[in-house]
Amino acid sequence: MTQQFESWGRFPRVSQTVKTIRWRHEILPLDNKSNILPYGLGRSYGDVCLNDNGLLLHTRQLNRFISFDEDTGLLRCEAGVSFAEILQHFVPRGWFLPTTPGTKYVTVGGAIANDVHGKNHHRAGTFGQHITQFELVTSDGQRHICSPQNKTEYYNATIGGLGLTGLITWAEFHLRPIHHRAIHQQMVKFANLEDFFQLSAESDEKYEYTMAWVDCLAQGDNVGRGIFFRGNHVAKDQVKELIPNWQPPLVQKLPEVLRTMPINLPSFALNSLTVKAFNFLLYHKQRIPIIEEFVDYEPFFYPLDSILEWKRLYGTNGFLQYQFVVPYEDHQVIRKILQTIAKSGLSSFLAVLKTFGELESPGLLSFPRKGVTLALDFPIKGEKTFLLLEQLDDMVQEAGGAVYPCKDARLSPRHFKAYYPQWEEFAQYTDSRFSSSFWRRVTRNVT
Repeated sequence: MTQQFESWGRFPRVSQTVKTIRWRHEILPLDNKSNILPYGLGRSYGDVCLNDNGLLLHTRQLNRFISFDEDTGLLRCEAGVSFAEILQHFVPRGWFLPTTPGTKYVTVGGAIANDVHGKNHHRAGTFGQHITQFELVTSDGQRHICSPQNKTEYYNATIGGLGLTGLITWAEFHLRPIHHRAIHQQMVKFANLEDFFQLSAESDEKYEYTMAWVDCLAQGDNVGRGIFFRGNHVAKDQVKELIPNWQPPLVQKLPEVLRTMPINLPSFALNSLTVKAFNFLLYHKQRIPIIEEFVDYEPFFYPLDSILEWKRLYGTNGFLQYQFVVPYEDHQVIRKILQTIAKSGLSSFLAVLKTFGELESPGLLSFPRKGVTLALDFPIKGEKTFLLLEQLDDMVQEAGGAVYPCKDARLSPRHFKAYYPQWEEFAQYTDSRFSSSFWRRVTRNVT
């Protein structure tokens, strides 16, 4: 049947035919015309998960655990299993994900296709680096077991390959052992970008997880001010320090109806004045330089997941998430971009700054690389929003950086091909019947 689908950013809106895949041994549903694309939970912000006028293979019913080794933590599961389901099942047994993005509502297949990363990139790299093997079904009916040692070219192309090489039916990766569900966290207030880079360099040595919220509207000597979050899983000898009968946050126990954003906010609700006021209050709420505490892993890794359908904060027009990475050596690029945003009259409700480490992903189109990454959310305010992001595209390209395809909904072919010159090599491994709205947009001829 034909359904209206939207990505998490709610832009663009397209119409697709949907076919549910219920068993990993199914034959792909092909006709003579439609191109196809796997679809999990739709948490990509842009159009990499959309296939306008094509066929979506909905994979959420491929949600079975296949095997688990209690000694090594090696998990094999179907591609439609979500990170939320893995955490629910394995955290009580003393295991955690090797790395995780800022939402647990992603599927394993989607995490591989977008080669997701988290707060521990400097220690663990991307999710794709932990994949030992997976099964890839191509449109000719063949089933390929891909690993670093077998079908290596397809292994490298599929990790970060945006679902274009075929359908992943199952995957295998190692979970990591933990002693408790809590995180030993520090929140450090910093005054500007210089403080951030110093904090980041110091923290990467001692902390597995690091990231910072920044006030993207601060100017002058305060450009880049914010709160730095760093943390580690609770060590074995720290467990006794925790309060007895530790419980998850109350909000996680509330029924979904009470945790769901009930309405779309009007488009004028998030503007430069309201965002500036929010940033001011958030920054000054922390009155002391450092707060140290034990927190549950849920709010540490997934603060926005506590509000279901939080995308409605941006209204029916939706929003554009813009994440880029630039080389670590050029700190001034981040400053110039923040100054450009502040002067534009537009504003990002959420701005997250982090450094990537030196661990390289095998993925041909993988986004993370050594450098500094900034993620921003912009409510769509008409053409001026798109013009601002095009201006930022030029700045990122000039700095030798790249924009994250997983979160993009408007990147030009010119910029994409400059950010990912290896795209032609990758295209050799795409399946002729697999496509997406994103891929058709960024690979069309440049005139």
